[in-house]
Amino acid sequence: MPAMSSTESPGGKPRPFSMIRSFVLADFLTLVNGLCGAGSVLAAMNYLVTTEARWLVVAMALLPVALVFDFADGRVARWRHRSSPLGADLDSLADVISFGMAPAAVGFAVGLRGAWDVAILLFFVVCGVARLARFNATADALSDESGKVKYFEGTPIPTSVLIVGLLAVLFSQGKVGRDVWLGAWSVGGLLLHPLTLIYLLSGSAMISTIRVPKL
Repeated sequence: MPAMSSTESPGGKPRPFSMIRSFVLADFLTLVNGLCGAGSVLAAMNYLVTTEARWLVVAMALLPVALVFDFADGRVARWRHRSSPLGADLDSLADVISFGMAPAAVGFAVGLRGAWDVAILLFFVVCGVARLARFNATADALSDESGKVKYFEGTPIPTSVLIVGLLAVLFSQGKVGRDVWLGAWSVGGLLLHPLTLIYLLSGSAMISTIRVPKL
């Protein structure tokens, strides 16, 4: 008689996956990362509805906080020598929100809303998704003897926090909205704010083959 698999119940049916029981401390830190990113998106939306500057400040401020938790979850996992089967996927999904969609939402909120702007912001988000998928698919091949990844291919998606930092500086100087820094161009009859090109460069760098040493 074949032995019963640990993933099967006595009746031969697959056991339900206990998500909460599989979580470790690092996973909860990852969830806080995603929570900050989602909060940033909602705060940016509220800024567009209310035009109250405090909401845009909240949207921007939450992303450095997300970065802290993104850094902390890996450190804690290595410190405790514990990881869950959800860890890598959970981290990637949180990063897509916090360092992909949220920076794009902040850019849109500060006035990058021309047709070309939107296309570039979408390109940026898609590049972030592709970058994370590539990392997950190649992490084993890039790991050293200890299992640690030696370098990144393409710039890590959390570098998008630098874009938000620049937007925060411009916002403090009143160089957003109708007075957005570098003005606006008409390209093929469609509006482009040159400032949006920083998202184009960031997205392109993420999907490049540039090797970035992992700290």
